[in-house]
Amino acid sequence: MGKSQKKRSMRRHNPMRVPDSHLPKGLESAASSSPKNEAVLPIIQKLESPDASERKWACVAVSNLIQNDPATRRLLQGKNVVGALITRLSDSEEEVWIEAAGALRNLCIDGGYDICAEMYNKNILAPLKTFVPKISSALSQFLESPKTAPENARKVVYEFTENVNTILWCLSETSNKALNAINQINLIPFLTSFLAARAKLPIATVTAAAQCLYVLTDDNRPAIDELRSNAAYTTCLLEIVHNEGGVTGKDGEVFWDRMTTLKVLSSGILSNVSPFPPPSAASGVDVGKEIVLPLLQPVVASASLTESSGLAENLMVKLALEPPQIEKLSLKTAPKSDHKSDTEVELDRLENKLRTVQLALEILTGVCATLPDPDPISEVQEGEPDAEEDEDNDVEIEEDVTDGMALDDIPIANGTTTASHLPTLVEPLITLIQPVRLSFPPTAGQSSHPPTTSVLSAIHVSALECLNNIFLSLSASPSSGLIAASTSGKQIWDGVWAALGSVGTDITRGQERKQEMWEIGVGVLWGVGNIWKGSLVPHEDQVQLLIQLCNSSTDPAIRVKCIGTLECLAQHPQSIDANRVIAMHLLSILPTSTTPSTYGTEPLIQTLSALIDIYSDENLPYDINFRQGNFVQRLVDSVDGVRKAVRAIDRRKERDLKLRGEEMRDNLIAFIKYRRALRF
Repeated sequence: MGKSQKKRSMRRHNPMRVPDSHLPKGLESAASSSPKNEAVLPIIQKLESPDASERKWACVAVSNLIQNDPATRRLLQGKNVVGALITRLSDSEEEVWIEAAGALRNLCIDGGYDICAEMYNKNILAPLKTFVPKISSALSQFLESPKTAPENARKVVYEFTENVNTILWCLSETSNKALNAINQINLIPFLTSFLAARAKLPIATVTAAAQCLYVLTDDNRPAIDELRSNAAYTTCLLEIVHNEGGVTGKDGEVFWDRMTTLKVLSSGILSNVSPFPPPSAASGVDVGKEIVLPLLQPVVASASLTESSGLAENLMVKLALEPPQIEKLSLKTAPKSDHKSDTEVELDRLENKLRTVQLALEILTGVCATLPDPDPISEVQEGEPDAEEDEDNDVEIEEDVTDGMALDDIPIANGTTTASHLPTLVEPLITLIQPVRLSFPPTAGQSSHPPTTSVLSAIHVSALECLNNIFLSLSASPSSGLIAASTSGKQIWDGVWAALGSVGTDITRGQERKQEMWEIGVGVLWGVGNIWKGSLVPHEDQVQLLIQLCNSSTDPAIRVKCIGTLECLAQHPQSIDANRVIAMHLLSILPTSTTPSTYGTEPLIQTLSALIDIYSDENLPYDINFRQGNFVQRLVDSVDGVRKAVRAIDRRKERDLKLRGEEMRDNLIAFIKYRRALRF
């Protein structure tokens, strides 16, 4: 199905929690949008105060000011709050650098890539590196002699540790440069020590370490090799997912929510690092089949986004009746940076539960991925043209649609998980892609609770990505029973369209997640269409939306998905009018001898594949469109333009595309000869 259907090589584990994309660019717009504009300058000034109590107060104030307020965050960023807080990490007073770490952590998780990149560029790793041995030393002391430090002192260290690990986690996914620098700190023993001592540590501290470890082991060879090298690390992770050697005697829903998150993270780390060499306890274990699917499927299936959205709205109504935190700020009564009302704590708990669902979907997406990363050229790809020479022409044309989806291409890094284990996921995933009230911010505005909206939309996108990989896997080798289950196919097809219909096509600034849902959703439709090709009845509004997206998008991958989906719809035998509409769109993409295609080379190649596949059987009812429309002459007119387009592909840079282009050029010429020979 082409490059566009391969799994993404990078993923954002922690989407921007409080987006600012709805705001016009620049500081002036932020100043006019922020209700706290006048409070910003005094805080920046107090960060440089000679009085330690004022510096501490300013760090706390930053955390409170940015809460769910992207405009004020941007204002502070424009005043170099990041640089000032990094300086405070080296403050002479312990309380100041502890609060500075908390403020930087909040900036990281709320602001996303841009702020994290700024932190890295302003050398935040220099002070962070010095904290790692200090934390290790304090942790060892607490574990060996718990009574040597009062509980309050231990609590401060644990919370500080959680903040440091969260900053390191966010920095790790900022850029390869930042990741390489973090690799030099040798964090794996440090992070795994928290997991090993989980029975004696606060669950939030352990979870932050696990989150950092999960991100570090995502396609990062140094971290993967180090974790594989020590069998004790693997044993610890397996104990967590199997509830062995863990925490006992703890009550409270918040604690067990965190424990679920820890188990999900541990399964994700195992998935990232597998396969394991002997004598590891996990060697020979199919991590995807035996650990990830059984553990994560209940997490995904139990989520109710409608209930979560309703609860968040009710809590926001309740919170609106409470005095705003900014009014409480004064040097005499400065709250701690972690001070939250009961309502805010409940909102945080709801967000954390939803983040766990999103995390589970992310891990499942990786397990369900069926295609290798696009960088290396595999032996299978190099040999594909030769392998197909033994097939007759009809089979070549038929198989071209799923070019690149051979079972040989399925990676075995996550074990031998097969399509037979995947369909049970489909029903809960279809439920999770359906938007709810808080899924997206209003037009050119901000959600009533940005963190909830951020995670809800991330869940929709992650569920679509998981469905995309599932149907890639299923369509690689669909069973006769699956193909025969056309009623199920229609239900899934209708479910995806229902979600996209709720998203709508009116997408404004700040609603980028809606666009993302369309782009991934069309890939899901293509996968579903490939399995139940010929049984899905095309509806005029759906056909027009796909044509509209194909025409409006500038991304060749999106256009390829639209063309592939239209191809599947065009093959419903009795839908002659819809077939004609789709065919006219596809023919409009073709070049002429003098005018190149304006759609790009890869969409052009997919279009040729689609037309050949649609009209490869002259006995189908809709073939009358081909004959009456004299499509063969339009194909003849495109041959020179196709040759030029294929000739222009750089074999050194795009070898796969070059091979496929040459194949489709030859197929086009053979198809024209075949149709002409029919003489009708």
